[in-house]
Parts: sequence; structure tokens; C-alpha cells
Amino acid sequence: MRETHVGPKVILKRLREFMARAMDSQERLDLIVREIARNMDAEVCSFYVLRSDNMLELYATEGLNPGAVHLSELRLGQGLVGTIAATARPLNLTDARKHPAFAYLPETGEEIYSSFLGVPILRAGRTLGVLVVQNRNKRGYSDEEVEALETVAMVLAEMVAAGDLPRLTRPNVDVDMRRPFTLVGQSLNEGIGLGHIVLHEPRLVVTNLFNENSNAEIEKLTKAINSLRLSIDDMLSRSDVASEGEHREILETYRMFANDRGWIRRLEEAIKNGLTAEAAVEKVQSDTRARMVHLTDPYLRERLSDFDDLANRLLYQLMGRTRETINADLPTDSIIVARSMGAAELLDYPRERIRGLVLEDGASTSHVAIVARAMSIPVVGQVKGVVSLSENGDPVIIDGDDGKVYLRPVPDVESAFVEKARFRARKQKLYRDLRDVPANTKDGRHITLLINAGLLVDLPQLDESGAEGIGLFRTELQFMIASTFPRAHEQEKLYRNVYKEIGDKPVTFRTLDIGGDKVLPYFRSKGKEENPALGWRAIRLTLDKPALMRTQLRALLKASGGRELRVMLPMVTEVGEIYHTRKLIDREVAYLTRFGHAMPTRLKLGAMVEVPALLFQLDELMRVVDFVSVGSNDLFQFMMAIDRGNSEIAHRFDQLSAPFLRALRKIIEAGERNNTPVTLCGEMAGKPLLALALLGLGFTRISMTPSAIGPIKAMLLRLDIGDLQKALLAELEKTTTATLRSWLTIYAEANNIAL
Repeated sequence: MRETHVGPKVILKRLREFMARAMDSQERLDLIVREIARNMDAEVCSFYVLRSDNMLELYATEGLNPGAVHLSELRLGQGLVGTIAATARPLNLTDARKHPAFAYLPETGEEIYSSFLGVPILRAGRTLGVLVVQNRNKRGYSDEEVEALETVAMVLAEMVAAGDLPRLTRPNVDVDMRRPFTLVGQSLNEGIGLGHIVLHEPRLVVTNLFNENSNAEIEKLTKAINSLRLSIDDMLSRSDVASEGEHREILETYRMFANDRGWIRRLEEAIKNGLTAEAAVEKVQSDTRARMVHLTDPYLRERLSDFDDLANRLLYQLMGRTRETINADLPTDSIIVARSMGAAELLDYPRERIRGLVLEDGASTSHVAIVARAMSIPVVGQVKGVVSLSENGDPVIIDGDDGKVYLRPVPDVESAFVEKARFRARKQKLYRDLRDVPANTKDGRHITLLINAGLLVDLPQLDESGAEGIGLFRTELQFMIASTFPRAHEQEKLYRNVYKEIGDKPVTFRTLDIGGDKVLPYFRSKGKEENPALGWRAIRLTLDKPALMRTQLRALLKASGGRELRVMLPMVTEVGEIYHTRKLIDREVAYLTRFGHAMPTRLKLGAMVEVPALLFQLDELMRVVDFVSVGSNDLFQFMMAIDRGNSEIAHRFDQLSAPFLRALRKIIEAGERNNTPVTLCGEMAGKPLLALALLGLGFTRISMTPSAIGPIKAMLLRLDIGDLQKALLAELEKTTTATLRSWLTIYAEANNIAL
């Protein structure tokens, strides 16, 4: 055998020359495999590309039958090449034919070769193909040779990603980078979004792959790592980062990775082999993700995400990029794709350019989902693997109604959704035409339709929807998107702006509802709770922290001088909590009056009925408040002992169940007995069939997302509410079925009521 002159630097130098020349893409590939074989003293070098039909096609070869190029193929998982592609791990064999996965392809003529080295072609953890070298004699390839082939494979990955390959001749088949995917997740907000992907953590494209001076690149890497370590240490030392908590654990993990000598050594080795610092980071990141992507342990998978985030931060440092420069030219039809993101991060994007949001994580109660619903952005969560499958600019469709994501959709799917979007747009126009039509039923009953809000961006939708006011203003959203507790003057400014925007329409402010699933990273709780939904949250928390409650009450009182102020208390469990709050309000009124501040013309205090214990205190409750609002989401969750975020059980129970509807009817009857207005402001109010049940129970005030106003108004305009109430209450009294969903559906169809 000739003396090997293997070395990544030598190969990369020649590859750089080939890539700089103007030539046919097939000719370039043929030169590349020939150079790899020559440099590694191999008799065969073959390059396989993974197609969208899960077949690996031979794209170029030196040593095998040249007539097999573009004809020879293996299934993913078939043979040695298919095994490498499926596992994303190299194979180094002295006698390939003895390996159990060996598959003989007679058209290639490879049966005479014994030794085999194959490495996956990886990009962002995805396998795009396989690169192989072979020899007749039985030999083991050295670690240096494996490293050399992996380095070359990274360069080939960029060629595949850039589309710098011969065009495929097979109809309806493309390379895997452009393969269509249908991904199933969980609907977090309804709506259809058609557009192009914008990765929230953009995968920076490394164009400068080959280094001129390894020492200079290592010095550049060292400076970037030191800067990264300093930024992490700075975040950990900040006063608003608590000494305990999940967010601190993440930063500690970042610090551990940033100081890991094994990681840094692999980066330096890649640079010494001829890559630039940024190309080295991308190579090591992709290798690590490929090794760990099949892990099932959720803790280890979370650590993989932490590692990805850290590597991306290092790439930003090396390439001198900032989020501002990357987001400067967002497409007008952006679909944001992220593993996870905070509510404040979503608000950083220009709303007019966002058509949808896709999350690998996320639940219906997550902060970002709540904000997205407020902004009427379709959201699909729990879409596993979507980030690694996506590239910036990929066409995508998200179906927030069914919880599906169509990545790089085929033309037929795209056409179907274009028509579906047009149909929705036509319906929305019909709803907009109803904006100024009074919400009166056929028999002349007026129904007060209100919206739920929590941010200033919600408020223009008050007029656009034709709603009569805000039935629930979630004051905690201001806290959730802030990095520290909003100061008193910041809260007051928000509440003044709310009044300014809504004019003379009413608004009901719910006091701070944090705790449970609404965790503020800068707020230290009393320790980990085993069941936070039933723990230290909402009114329980704010009464234990009177300074927090008094600051908010003072801001509300000052902002509403000269107007009616409506304040609602969340998670009330017993009437004593209302008495306690009234004392705090009286104290703040006395304080502000003493210093000459204008007071509200009238102050109305209400409570949310969310805790089942209040069902046994209804008359006493109605006598001590000015109004009540039913929080149907939590009340249903607590009555039925259902974690509404648990997809395993949520579908088994129905908000139209007879026991729950009977409980709602009892609240209406107590309100009527005590002449106390009752509103429902949960998700039930925004769904026509469920709202039909509410009207039949006797609710005349319901609050919902702005986009639901039109469909609900269209439904009630065709409704004879007297007939419905008589029929529904009779059915509710005698029914033995678990749910009235079928009965209500049949009633709506029989009476031509639009749902």
C-alpha cells in the first residue's frame, strides 16, 4: 500500500479549489470523491444522498461501477450505508461482508472490497446522506482518518443544504432537505396560518468553512468562549436571578457546558483539521446532536436543548451577529418556529408580519400561548422535532383548528388551505358586517358580549369586534412579560392607557393572578409545590403579600379617578377573603384622598367563581360583592378533578356535562335571587355550541376572545332564547346521560342556528 497522505487540511484545500471553479455540479462531485479516495489511499469513495422518499441514492463514486450512479439506491436502514443514515453514527469495519447489516448491490461491483469506513453527512443534527471509503485489504481506519472523513462530510452537508447537487430525474422526489412533512401537535389557538418559517433561534449559515491560519482561529475561538463565559457569569450574578429556580438551573448548565474541556478540545481539533472557528462549532454541535437525538430520557433531552442554545450563542459571538440584525428583514408572512419562547420575546416581533406560531414545547396555559391568543395568532404546540426539520424561509402551513403543521407542503395541500383561508376570510367579513348590529335574540333578549384582554395590543379589537366592553382584563400579563416587578407608576400608566383606549366602555380589572402555572422568573415562591394549581396563587398569594396587593390597588385607584372602577378577585375560596380585600381598598382610598388624588366615581368589587367551595356560599357571596364572574376553565377543572393541560385525560370529560351545567345554573339562580349580575369569562363563552348552553342556562353576559364575538353574535341572532331555556332546563332536570352535547347539536340543527 502507498503511504497515506490523509489529513483534513489537505483534502479541504483541494475541496476549496473545486468549489471555487465554475463547473457542472456532477463534475464537481466526481472530482471530490476522486480527491478523497486519493488522499485517504482508498480504492473506493462513494457519496450517497438521502431523498425525500427515505431512499439513499448513489450520487458519485470513485472505484465502484460508474454506471450505478443515480441508479443504485438503499432504503433508510438497509445495508451498511442505510444503517449509518438511520443511526447517524459512523461504521469502521475491517471486513464489511461479515457485518449483519451488509447488503450486496450487484450493480456496484463492491463485493471485492473488505474494509469499510462510512460517516453520516449531518447538518443541524439531521442526516442528509452518507460518505464512504473502502479498500480490498482488511484494515482498520485510524481515528485521524475518521476525523478527516467527518470534516469533509460537513462540507458536503452545506452543499446538500444549498441545493448544489445534480437535479433529480425522478418525479415527485427531492432531496430530504426539501421533503414535505405533516407534523401533529396540540392546538393552542385556533386559526389558519400560511407563510414562511422564521426560526426564533435562527440557524446561522456558516459560509466561511476553511481556515487560513489555525492558530488565529483558535485564538478567535478562545476570545469568544471567554466572552460567553463572562456573559453567563454576569447573568448568574444579577440581583433579579433568584438563588434557586429552574431558570437558574438552566444558566448553571450553560456555565457547565461553557467550561467543559472535552467540548473545547473537540472544537480545537476541528480547527486544527482546517475548519474555521464557526465551522468547527457547527460541526461539533451537529455531531453531538446526532449522537443524542435518539435519547428518550427527558432530562438528557433537555440538556441537549441547553447545549444547542449555548452553541448558538457561541456562533453569534463568532460571527458578530445580534438578534436585531437577524430579525431586521422578516417576511410579511412569518410563521415563528421555536422550541420554546417567553411572552416578551413574542412581543418583540412586529405583529403585522406574524401569521402563526409553532412550538416544540408549550401548553395552552403557557405564557406565550396566552399572549398569542390575545394577539389572535394561530398557535400549535407540542410539535416534536419541528425545529431540526425546518429551515428559514421554508413554506409552511399551520392549522390551529386541528393542531397540525404542514412543512414544505405539496401543491394539493397548499391549494386546499388557501381555499380554507379564503373561506375563513369570507366568514370573518360576514362577522365584521355584524359589528354594529345589536346582540339581540329573535325574541328580543339582549345579550352583553364582552372581550377578554390583558395587553394594550388587545384593545383595538374592542371596536373591531363590536364588543360592549372588557369583561376580564388580566393584569398579570404585564407582570409576565416584564423582567422585574412592574413599579407602581408603570402599572398606573398601563391602566390609564386602557381607559384612554376604550373610551366610555366598561372594563373589569382582575387583580394579580400569578402562581400555579403562571410563574414569574423573578419572584421567589415559598418552595416547590406538588400541586401548584391548588397552591399559593392568585388572591391567596396577594393577601399574604399585602404590599403587592396595595401597590396594584393604589395604581388602579389613581388611574380611574373620575371613572367607575371595577375590580375582580381571582381564586376566591371563602367570603372572608373579600372582607380582607375591602379593608385594603378602604385603606388605600383613605391614603389617596388625604393627599388630594381624584377617586373613582364608583368602585365595584367582584369575585370569580372558580373554586367549588363557593358553590356552597353563593347567597352569602352575592350579598357582599357587586358582581360575580364565573371562571369556567378552573371551575370545570376543579369540579371534575381534571388537569386541563393533561392531554391523556382532558378529552374524556366534557364542559357540556350535566353535573357542570347544573352547577352553572345554581350560580345564575343565586344571582337572580340577590339581584347580582353574573358574567362568564372562560373559554366556554367563545365556542358557539358551548355558548348556546350558557344562554340556555340563563347567562346574559359572556366574555370571550375578540375573534369569537362574530361567531357568537351570528349564533344568537337566530336564537329564540325563551324556547331554548325552557327546553334545556327541562332536559337538564331529567337527563341521565353524561353530556348534553348531542342534545344541543340536534336542537341547533332543528332550529337553523349557525354554529
